[in-house]
Amino acid sequence: MGRGWINTSKTANAQKKGAIFTKLAREIQVAARMGGPDPQMNSRLRLAIEAARKQSCPNDTIDRAIKKGSGQLDGQQIEEITFEGYGPHGVGVLVEVLTDNRNRTVPEIRLLFKSHDGNMGESGSVQWMFERVSMVEGTKSGTFDPEEEAIMANANEVYPTEEGFVFYGPSENLETLKTDLQKQGWKIQKAELGYMPKNPTEITDAQKKDVVEFLAEMDDHDDVQKVFASLY
Repeated sequence: MGRGWINTSKTANAQKKGAIFTKLAREIQVAARMGGPDPQMNSRLRLAIEAARKQSCPNDTIDRAIKKGSGQLDGQQIEEITFEGYGPHGVGVLVEVLTDNRNRTVPEIRLLFKSHDGNMGESGSVQWMFERVSMVEGTKSGTFDPEEEAIMANANEVYPTEEGFVFYGPSENLETLKTDLQKQGWKIQKAELGYMPKNPTEITDAQKKDVVEFLAEMDDHDDVQKVFASLY
């Protein structure tokens, strides 16, 4: 029984890693299609490649995704979709998706909302609750004041994470924010565009548990790239 459990666990871990690689490759493919195959001239592609390498995504997977996106290789067309809706307890939710089959993905995302006492809305129904921002997550050794670090990097806000801090700034300043933090000695873990709630939804701790479970299940969907909720 023990050996069987270990084998099953390894298989599950391998499947999970494969799903992560698929999501990373889709982002690279779309980035290459939108801005070209040269990461030096395409900041979105450069960040996508960096994220893939941090997850030990194989180089041939990265190269294939770039070639598919730029038309050098045949491949399925990947479509970007942002779904909006309300999760449990009226929490606003934005779901960024990359899919090769809209007809499959749309009903699956709608069902996830419905199965958690939420509902998927029309375009614009929730996005007004959020602000588009740059998000740069990093770690730094030694003694420092995160608020001072944020001011020096021209970040608007900074919050602690499990391992370090995440800095928020204007959406057009992603590259600058990342570079300024690196100059201050920060080791960057992640740099991407995202959403921050303008006015977080107030819920109880018990209600928050329901929301976290919903967000985790949504994030596990194969086509979902990012999920944002009107919570801090």
